[in-house]
Amino acid sequence: MVGRRFGRRKLTTVSPKKTWEGFLGGMIVTSVTAMLLGAWLTALPPLQCLTAGLLLSIAGQMGDLNMSAMKREVGVKDSGNLLPGQGGILDRIDSLTFTAPLFFYYFLWMNR
Repeated sequence: MVGRRFGRRKLTTVSPKKTWEGFLGGMIVTSVTAMLLGAWLTALPPLQCLTAGLLLSIAGQMGDLNMSAMKREVGVKDSGNLLPGQGGILDRIDSLTFTAPLFFYYFLWMNR
């Protein structure tokens, strides 16, 4: 939403609709949300939830850009046609390829 409203500078050629403004806006919203909800939903203190939100927002973008780069390399736009108009199931969960393992190890590290 931030990128659509305020986006001016392109983030990368791999995914031309992504902007630096959207990237930073997503980091801020994700970090604040993680701090507010994470302290309530997990055993982590608010600062650790904020840190997790920041790391996960960056990792999510990396997962999305990684999948976009792989699709561009093989010349496909969507990863499947099971979800018409959505780009395929893999396009719905591409950020999880980076965020899920990161969160798992971050949570283990914070709870040792």
